[in-house]
Amino acid sequence: MASRWRWLNRTSDLYVGKSTLFKTFLLLGIGVISTVFIWYTFDVIESLQRDIRSQVDKYVQLWQLAANSPTSGSELQFIFNEIIVKATFPILVVDQSGEPLYWRNIKDIAPDDRSSETIARLKEIAIDMKEDNGEFKLHYGEDFVNYLYYGDSEVISQLKLMPFIEIGIVLAFLTVGLIGFQTIRRSEERHIWVGMAKETAHQLGTPISSLMGWLEVIDSESPRGRQPDGEASLIDQTVDNMKIDVDRLQKVANRFGMIGSVPELKPCDLNDLVAEVVEYYRRRLPFEGRGVRISLEAGEIPKVALNPELLSWALENLVKNALQAVDSKDGRIDVVTRPSVENGSVEIELTDNGKGIPSAAARKIFRPGFTTKKRGWGLGLTLVKRIVEEYHGGMIRLERSRPGETVFAITLPVAANQ
Repeated sequence: MASRWRWLNRTSDLYVGKSTLFKTFLLLGIGVISTVFIWYTFDVIESLQRDIRSQVDKYVQLWQLAANSPTSGSELQFIFNEIIVKATFPILVVDQSGEPLYWRNIKDIAPDDRSSETIARLKEIAIDMKEDNGEFKLHYGEDFVNYLYYGDSEVISQLKLMPFIEIGIVLAFLTVGLIGFQTIRRSEERHIWVGMAKETAHQLGTPISSLMGWLEVIDSESPRGRQPDGEASLIDQTVDNMKIDVDRLQKVANRFGMIGSVPELKPCDLNDLVAEVVEYYRRRLPFEGRGVRISLEAGEIPKVALNPELLSWALENLVKNALQAVDSKDGRIDVVTRPSVENGSVEIELTDNGKGIPSAAARKIFRPGFTTKKRGWGLGLTLVKRIVEEYHGGMIRLERSRPGETVFAITLPVAANQ
Protein backbone atom coordinates (compact mmCIF):
# COMPACT_ATOMS: atom_id res chain seq x y z
CA MET A 1 0.00 0.00 0.00
CA ALA A 2 2.88 2.34 0.81
CA SER A 3 4.26 1.86 -2.70
CA ARG A 4 0.88 2.77 -4.16
CA TRP A 5 0.79 5.95 -2.09
CA ARG A 6 4.29 6.88 -3.26
CA TRP A 7 3.24 6.29 -6.85
CA LEU A 8 0.13 8.44 -6.37
CA ASN A 9 2.17 11.24 -4.80
CA ARG A 10 4.73 11.15 -7.62
CA THR A 11 1.96 11.24 -10.21
CA SER A 12 0.28 14.16 -8.45
CA ASP A 13 3.56 16.07 -8.16
CA LEU A 14 4.28 15.52 -11.85
CA TYR A 15 0.76 16.63 -12.83
CA VAL A 16 0.97 19.79 -10.71
CA GLY A 17 4.53 20.50 -11.92
CA LYS A 18 3.51 20.39 -15.59
CA SER A 19 0.52 22.59 -14.89
CA THR A 20 2.70 25.15 -13.08
CA LEU A 21 5.17 25.17 -15.99
CA PHE A 22 2.30 25.72 -18.43
CA LYS A 23 0.95 28.60 -16.35
CA THR A 24 4.38 30.23 -16.20
CA PHE A 25 4.90 30.04 -19.98
CA LEU A 26 1.36 31.32 -20.58
CA LEU A 27 1.90 34.36 -18.36
CA LEU A 28 5.29 35.08 -19.93
CA GLY A 29 3.76 34.73 -23.40
CA ILE A 30 0.97 37.17 -22.60
CA GLY A 31 3.48 39.64 -21.14
CA VAL A 32 5.84 39.46 -24.13
CA ILE A 33 3.07 39.73 -26.74
CA SER A 34 1.46 42.64 -24.91
CA THR A 35 4.78 44.49 -24.62
CA VAL A 36 5.51 43.99 -28.33
CA PHE A 37 2.06 45.24 -29.38
CA ILE A 38 2.21 48.33 -27.15
CA TRP A 39 5.77 49.16 -28.24
CA TYR A 40 4.84 48.74 -31.90
CA THR A 41 1.80 51.01 -31.51
CA PHE A 42 3.87 53.78 -29.93
CA ASP A 43 6.50 53.39 -32.64
CA VAL A 44 3.85 53.76 -35.38
CA ILE A 45 2.43 56.85 -33.65
CA GLU A 46 5.87 58.47 -33.42
CA SER A 47 6.56 57.65 -37.06
CA LEU A 48 3.27 59.23 -38.18
CA GLN A 49 3.89 62.30 -36.04
CA ARG A 50 7.33 62.76 -37.64
CA ASP A 51 5.75 62.48 -41.08
CA ILE A 52 3.11 65.08 -40.22
CA ARG A 53 5.72 67.49 -38.84
CA SER A 54 7.71 67.07 -42.03
CA GLN A 55 4.55 67.85 -44.02
CA VAL A 56 3.87 70.90 -41.86
CA ASP A 57 7.35 72.20 -42.58
CA LYS A 58 6.60 71.92 -46.30
CA TYR A 59 3.17 73.54 -45.87
CA VAL A 60 4.75 76.47 -44.08
CA GLN A 61 7.24 76.87 -46.92
CA LEU A 62 4.48 76.68 -49.52
CA TRP A 63 2.33 79.09 -47.50
CA GLN A 64 5.11 81.64 -47.36
CA LEU A 65 5.88 81.07 -51.03
CA ALA A 66 2.26 81.76 -51.88
CA ALA A 67 2.16 84.83 -49.62
CA ASN A 68 5.40 86.33 -51.03
CA SER A 69 4.98 85.26 -54.66
CA PRO A 70 4.39 88.11 -57.17
CA THR A 71 2.35 85.64 -59.13
CA SER A 72 -1.40 85.61 -58.65
CA GLY A 73 -2.23 83.20 -61.42
CA SER A 74 -2.95 79.50 -61.69
CA GLU A 75 0.25 78.43 -59.88
CA LEU A 76 -0.74 80.23 -56.71
CA GLN A 77 -4.31 78.91 -56.89
CA PHE A 78 -2.96 75.40 -57.34
CA ILE A 79 -0.84 75.68 -54.16
CA PHE A 80 -3.86 76.69 -52.09
CA ASN A 81 -6.45 74.35 -53.57
CA GLU A 82 -4.42 71.21 -54.17
CA ILE A 83 -1.85 71.26 -51.37
CA ILE A 84 -2.67 73.52 -48.43
CA VAL A 85 -6.44 73.12 -48.42
CA LYS A 86 -6.21 69.32 -48.80
CA ALA A 87 -4.19 68.76 -45.64
CA THR A 88 -5.77 65.93 -43.58
CA PHE A 89 -4.61 67.14 -40.15
CA PRO A 90 -5.96 70.16 -38.22
CA ILE A 91 -4.41 73.52 -39.15
CA LEU A 92 -4.99 76.82 -37.37
CA VAL A 93 -3.45 80.22 -38.30
CA VAL A 94 -3.66 83.15 -35.89
CA ASP A 95 -2.35 86.70 -35.98
CA GLN A 96 0.17 88.16 -33.58
CA SER A 97 -2.56 88.98 -31.07
CA GLY A 98 -3.84 85.38 -31.10
CA GLU A 99 -6.99 86.01 -33.16
CA PRO A 100 -7.84 83.02 -35.40
CA LEU A 101 -7.62 83.85 -39.11
CA TYR A 102 -7.76 80.54 -40.90
CA TRP A 103 -8.45 76.94 -39.93
CA ARG A 104 -9.02 73.61 -41.55
CA ASN A 105 -10.01 70.13 -40.33
CA ILE A 106 -10.89 71.30 -36.80
CA LYS A 107 -13.39 68.78 -35.45
CA ASP A 108 -16.98 70.09 -35.29
CA ILE A 109 -15.95 73.59 -36.51
CA ALA A 110 -16.73 74.68 -40.06
CA PRO A 111 -14.05 76.73 -41.89
CA ASP A 112 -16.49 79.61 -42.37
CA ASP A 113 -17.93 79.68 -38.83
CA ARG A 114 -16.78 82.94 -37.24
CA SER A 115 -19.18 83.23 -34.34
CA SER A 116 -17.87 84.53 -31.01
CA GLU A 117 -18.25 81.10 -29.41
CA THR A 118 -16.24 79.48 -32.23
CA ILE A 119 -13.48 82.12 -32.02
CA ALA A 120 -13.20 81.59 -28.24
CA ARG A 121 -12.98 77.83 -28.71
CA LEU A 122 -10.35 78.20 -31.47
CA LYS A 123 -8.19 80.28 -29.12
CA GLU A 124 -8.26 77.42 -26.59
CA ILE A 125 -7.45 74.90 -29.33
CA ALA A 126 -4.49 77.09 -30.44
CA ILE A 127 -3.07 76.96 -26.92
CA ASP A 128 -3.36 73.15 -26.85
CA MET A 129 -1.78 72.80 -30.30
CA LYS A 130 1.13 75.03 -29.26
CA GLU A 131 1.76 72.94 -26.13
CA ASP A 132 1.65 69.69 -28.11
CA ASN A 133 3.51 70.54 -31.33
CA GLY A 134 4.97 74.02 -31.00
CA GLU A 135 4.37 76.93 -33.39
CA PHE A 136 5.51 77.98 -36.86
CA LYS A 137 6.01 81.62 -37.79
CA LEU A 138 4.72 82.86 -41.16
CA HIS A 139 6.57 85.78 -42.71
CA TYR A 140 5.62 88.24 -45.41
CA GLY A 141 8.84 89.46 -46.88
CA GLU A 142 11.11 90.39 -44.00
CA ASP A 143 8.22 90.99 -41.60
CA PHE A 144 6.75 88.44 -39.20
CA VAL A 145 3.03 88.14 -39.86
CA ASN A 146 1.19 85.17 -38.33
CA TYR A 147 1.51 81.89 -36.40
CA LEU A 148 0.61 78.45 -37.74
CA TYR A 149 -0.39 75.62 -35.38
CA TYR A 150 -1.31 72.05 -36.20
CA GLY A 151 -2.77 69.06 -34.42
CA ASP A 152 -2.80 65.29 -34.76
CA SER A 153 -4.84 63.70 -37.50
CA GLU A 154 -7.89 61.59 -36.72
CA VAL A 155 -5.88 58.42 -37.34
CA ILE A 156 -3.19 59.41 -34.83
CA SER A 157 -5.82 60.42 -32.27
CA GLN A 158 -7.37 56.99 -32.58
CA LEU A 159 -3.98 55.27 -32.46
CA LYS A 160 -3.16 57.09 -29.22
CA LEU A 161 -6.04 55.24 -27.61
CA MET A 162 -4.77 51.87 -28.78
CA PRO A 163 -2.16 51.36 -25.98
CA PHE A 164 -4.84 51.91 -23.36
CA ILE A 165 -7.19 49.54 -25.19
CA GLU A 166 -4.39 46.99 -25.44
CA ILE A 167 -3.56 47.36 -21.75
CA GLY A 168 -7.25 46.89 -20.95
CA ILE A 169 -7.36 43.75 -23.10
CA VAL A 170 -4.21 42.42 -21.43
CA LEU A 171 -5.66 43.08 -17.98
CA ALA A 172 -8.87 41.33 -19.05
CA PHE A 173 -6.86 38.34 -20.29
CA LEU A 174 -4.85 38.27 -17.06
CA THR A 175 -8.06 38.41 -15.02
CA VAL A 176 -9.57 35.57 -17.03
CA GLY A 177 -6.25 33.74 -16.77
CA LEU A 178 -6.12 34.11 -13.00
CA ILE A 179 -9.69 32.87 -12.70
CA GLY A 180 -8.81 30.00 -15.01
CA PHE A 181 -5.71 29.18 -12.99
CA GLN A 182 -7.77 29.10 -9.79
CA THR A 183 -10.22 26.77 -11.51
CA ILE A 184 -7.36 24.59 -12.74
CA ARG A 185 -5.83 24.53 -9.27
CA ARG A 186 -9.13 23.51 -7.70
CA SER A 187 -9.53 20.88 -10.41
CA GLU A 188 -6.04 19.58 -9.67
CA GLU A 189 -6.78 19.42 -5.96
CA ARG A 190 -10.06 17.64 -6.65
CA HIS A 191 -8.29 15.21 -8.97
CA ILE A 192 -5.76 14.36 -6.26
CA TRP A 193 -8.47 14.12 -3.62
CA VAL A 194 -10.57 11.74 -5.66
CA GLY A 195 -7.53 9.62 -6.52
CA MET A 196 -6.44 9.39 -2.90
CA ALA A 197 -9.96 8.62 -1.70
CA LYS A 198 -10.55 5.90 -4.29
CA GLU A 199 -7.15 4.37 -3.57
CA THR A 200 -7.83 4.40 0.18
CA ALA A 201 -11.22 2.75 -0.26
CA HIS A 202 -9.69 0.13 -2.54
CA GLN A 203 -6.84 -0.63 -0.16
CA LEU A 204 -9.13 -0.87 2.88
CA GLY A 205 -11.75 -2.99 1.19
CA THR A 206 -9.81 -6.28 0.93
CA PRO A 207 -8.45 -6.51 4.51
CA ILE A 208 -11.78 -5.40 5.96
CA SER A 209 -13.62 -8.12 4.08
CA SER A 210 -11.03 -10.62 5.28
CA LEU A 211 -11.36 -9.45 8.89
CA MET A 212 -15.13 -9.76 8.73
CA GLY A 213 -14.75 -13.31 7.45
CA TRP A 214 -12.35 -14.30 10.23
CA LEU A 215 -14.65 -12.75 12.84
CA GLU A 216 -17.47 -14.91 11.54
CA VAL A 217 -15.23 -17.98 11.88
CA ILE A 218 -14.28 -17.05 15.47
CA ASP A 219 -17.90 -16.34 16.33
CA SER A 220 -19.06 -19.69 14.93
CA GLU A 221 -16.41 -21.56 16.90
CA SER A 222 -16.91 -19.64 20.13
CA PRO A 223 -18.86 -21.61 22.82
CA ARG A 224 -21.05 -18.64 23.72
CA GLY A 225 -22.22 -18.95 27.33
CA ARG A 226 -21.23 -22.62 27.62
CA GLN A 227 -18.06 -22.15 29.70
CA PRO A 228 -18.79 -21.60 33.40
CA ASP A 229 -15.38 -20.03 34.06
CA GLY A 230 -16.33 -16.98 32.00
CA GLU A 231 -13.63 -17.43 29.34
CA ALA A 232 -16.20 -17.71 26.58
CA SER A 233 -17.97 -14.50 27.63
CA LEU A 234 -14.68 -12.60 27.42
CA ILE A 235 -14.10 -13.94 23.91
CA ASP A 236 -17.66 -13.05 22.98
CA GLN A 237 -17.20 -9.51 24.28
CA THR A 238 -13.93 -9.15 22.38
CA VAL A 239 -15.49 -10.41 19.17
CA ASP A 240 -18.45 -8.07 19.54
CA ASN A 241 -16.13 -5.08 20.05
CA MET A 242 -14.02 -6.13 17.11
CA LYS A 243 -17.15 -6.33 14.97
CA ILE A 244 -18.05 -2.77 15.95
CA ASP A 245 -14.58 -1.55 14.95
CA VAL A 246 -14.60 -3.49 11.69
CA ASP A 247 -18.04 -2.13 10.86
CA ARG A 248 -16.59 1.30 11.55
CA LEU A 249 -13.71 0.63 9.17
CA GLN A 250 -16.17 -0.56 6.55
CA LYS A 251 -18.11 2.67 7.01
CA VAL A 252 -14.94 4.71 6.54
CA ALA A 253 -14.06 2.78 3.38
CA ASN A 254 -17.56 3.38 2.01
CA ARG A 255 -17.19 7.11 2.67
CA PHE A 256 -13.92 7.31 0.80
CA GLY A 257 -15.43 5.36 -2.06
CA MET A 258 -18.18 7.99 -2.42
CA ILE A 259 -15.69 10.83 -3.03
CA GLY A 260 -15.86 11.91 -6.66
CA SER A 261 -19.31 10.37 -7.21
CA VAL A 262 -22.73 12.00 -7.07
CA PRO A 263 -24.24 10.77 -3.78
CA GLU A 264 -27.84 9.66 -3.45
CA LEU A 265 -29.83 11.97 -1.20
CA LYS A 266 -32.95 10.85 0.60
CA PRO A 267 -35.22 12.41 3.26
CA CYS A 268 -33.80 11.61 6.70
CA ASP A 269 -34.25 12.64 10.29
CA LEU A 270 -31.34 14.99 10.87
CA ASN A 271 -31.73 14.84 14.65
CA ASP A 272 -31.18 11.08 14.63
CA LEU A 273 -28.01 11.49 12.55
CA VAL A 274 -26.62 14.24 14.80
CA ALA A 275 -27.48 12.24 17.92
CA GLU A 276 -25.62 9.23 16.51
CA VAL A 277 -22.49 11.33 15.92
CA VAL A 278 -22.69 12.91 19.38
CA GLU A 279 -23.15 9.52 21.03
CA TYR A 280 -20.20 8.06 19.11
CA TYR A 281 -17.88 10.73 20.49
CA ARG A 282 -19.38 10.53 23.97
CA ARG A 283 -18.25 6.89 24.05
CA ARG A 284 -14.76 8.06 23.14
CA LEU A 285 -14.56 10.79 25.78
CA PRO A 286 -12.58 8.64 28.26
CA PHE A 287 -9.82 8.60 25.61
CA GLU A 288 -10.24 12.24 24.50
CA GLY A 289 -10.52 13.83 27.96
CA ARG A 290 -12.55 12.90 31.01
CA GLY A 291 -13.48 16.51 31.73
CA VAL A 292 -15.00 17.16 28.29
CA ARG A 293 -18.77 17.32 27.95
CA ILE A 294 -20.79 17.10 24.72
CA SER A 295 -24.40 18.26 24.79
CA LEU A 296 -27.13 18.06 22.17
CA GLU A 297 -30.19 20.29 21.96
CA ALA A 298 -32.38 18.89 19.21
CA GLY A 299 -35.03 21.24 17.92
CA GLU A 300 -38.22 20.38 16.09
CA ILE A 301 -37.14 20.30 12.45
CA PRO A 302 -38.46 18.72 9.24
CA LYS A 303 -36.65 15.97 7.39
CA VAL A 304 -33.64 16.87 5.28
CA ALA A 305 -32.49 15.40 1.95
CA LEU A 306 -29.07 13.99 2.75
CA ASN A 307 -26.62 11.15 2.42
CA PRO A 308 -26.15 9.82 5.97
CA GLU A 309 -22.66 8.41 5.35
CA LEU A 310 -21.23 11.65 4.02
CA LEU A 311 -23.00 14.12 6.28
CA SER A 312 -22.11 12.15 9.40
CA TRP A 313 -18.51 12.25 8.17
CA ALA A 314 -18.68 16.04 7.95
CA LEU A 315 -20.20 16.34 11.44
CA GLU A 316 -17.61 13.99 12.88
CA ASN A 317 -14.84 16.18 11.48
CA LEU A 318 -16.33 19.25 13.15
CA VAL A 319 -16.72 17.49 16.50
CA LYS A 320 -13.22 16.05 16.24
CA ASN A 321 -11.74 19.51 15.59
CA ALA A 322 -13.68 20.86 18.56
CA LEU A 323 -12.36 18.07 20.81
CA GLN A 324 -8.81 18.93 19.77
CA ALA A 325 -9.42 22.62 20.51
CA VAL A 326 -10.96 22.36 24.01
CA ASP A 327 -9.21 21.68 27.29
CA SER A 328 -9.40 18.06 28.43
CA LYS A 329 -10.40 19.13 31.94
CA ASP A 330 -13.29 21.53 31.33
CA GLY A 331 -14.03 21.37 27.63
CA ARG A 332 -17.58 22.02 26.42
CA ILE A 333 -19.06 21.20 23.00
CA ASP A 334 -22.67 22.19 22.41
CA VAL A 335 -24.57 20.99 19.35
CA VAL A 336 -27.93 22.57 18.47
CA THR A 337 -30.38 21.79 15.66
CA ARG A 338 -33.18 24.19 14.81
CA PRO A 339 -35.19 25.62 11.91
CA SER A 340 -33.18 28.25 10.03
CA VAL A 341 -34.29 31.85 9.73
CA GLU A 342 -34.20 31.18 6.00
CA ASN A 343 -37.38 29.53 4.77
CA GLY A 344 -37.04 25.90 3.75
CA SER A 345 -33.81 25.29 5.66
CA VAL A 346 -32.57 23.85 8.93
CA GLU A 347 -29.45 24.74 10.87
CA ILE A 348 -26.85 22.84 12.86
CA GLU A 349 -24.80 24.96 15.23
CA LEU A 350 -21.69 23.63 16.94
CA THR A 351 -20.06 25.69 19.71
CA ASP A 352 -16.92 24.91 21.69
CA ASN A 353 -15.09 26.74 24.46
CA GLY A 354 -11.64 26.12 23.03
CA LYS A 355 -8.78 28.51 22.36
CA GLY A 356 -10.41 29.92 19.22
CA ILE A 357 -9.16 30.48 15.67
CA PRO A 358 -6.88 33.49 14.95
CA SER A 359 -8.49 36.08 12.67
CA ALA A 360 -5.71 35.67 10.09
CA ALA A 361 -6.37 31.92 9.92
CA ALA A 362 -10.17 32.24 9.98
CA ARG A 363 -10.20 33.36 6.34
CA LYS A 364 -8.22 30.31 5.21
CA ILE A 365 -9.61 27.42 7.25
CA PHE A 366 -11.62 25.97 4.36
CA ARG A 367 -8.70 26.07 1.89
CA PRO A 368 -7.18 22.70 0.95
CA GLY A 369 -3.89 22.08 2.71
CA PHE A 370 -4.25 24.89 5.27
CA THR A 371 -3.82 23.81 8.87
CA THR A 372 -2.75 25.36 12.16
CA LYS A 373 -1.85 21.96 13.62
CA LYS A 374 1.65 20.54 13.79
CA ARG A 375 0.35 17.28 12.37
CA GLY A 376 -2.32 17.20 9.71
CA TRP A 377 -2.96 17.60 6.01
CA GLY A 378 -5.42 20.48 6.25
CA LEU A 379 -8.18 18.53 4.52
CA GLY A 380 -10.80 18.15 7.28
CA LEU A 381 -12.70 21.42 6.96
CA THR A 382 -12.24 21.42 3.18
CA LEU A 383 -13.91 18.01 3.11
CA VAL A 384 -16.70 19.30 5.36
CA LYS A 385 -17.28 22.28 3.06
CA ARG A 386 -17.41 20.08 -0.01
CA ILE A 387 -19.82 17.59 1.56
CA VAL A 388 -22.14 20.32 2.85
CA GLU A 389 -22.09 22.71 -0.10
CA GLU A 390 -21.35 20.63 -3.19
CA TYR A 391 -23.09 17.37 -2.26
CA HIS A 392 -25.98 18.68 -0.13
CA GLY A 393 -26.55 22.18 -1.54
CA GLY A 394 -26.11 23.72 1.90
CA MET A 395 -23.70 26.21 3.42
CA ILE A 396 -21.14 26.11 6.22
CA ARG A 397 -19.67 29.19 7.84
CA LEU A 398 -17.58 30.21 10.80
CA GLU A 399 -19.98 32.47 12.69
CA ARG A 400 -17.43 33.79 15.16
CA SER A 401 -14.31 32.70 16.98
CA ARG A 402 -12.50 34.05 20.01
CA PRO A 403 -10.82 32.47 23.02
CA GLY A 404 -13.54 30.58 24.87
CA GLU A 405 -16.08 30.51 22.01
CA THR A 406 -15.95 29.21 18.46
CA VAL A 407 -19.20 28.73 16.54
CA PHE A 408 -19.67 26.85 13.26
CA ALA A 409 -23.07 26.85 11.55
CA ILE A 410 -24.35 24.53 8.83
CA THR A 411 -27.48 25.35 6.84
CA LEU A 412 -29.20 22.55 4.89
CA PRO A 413 -32.27 22.67 2.65
CA VAL A 414 -35.41 20.81 3.73
CA ALA A 415 -36.38 17.74 1.70
CA ALA A 416 -38.58 18.63 -1.27
CA ASN A 417 -41.33 16.13 -0.45
CA GLN A 418 -42.06 17.54 3.03
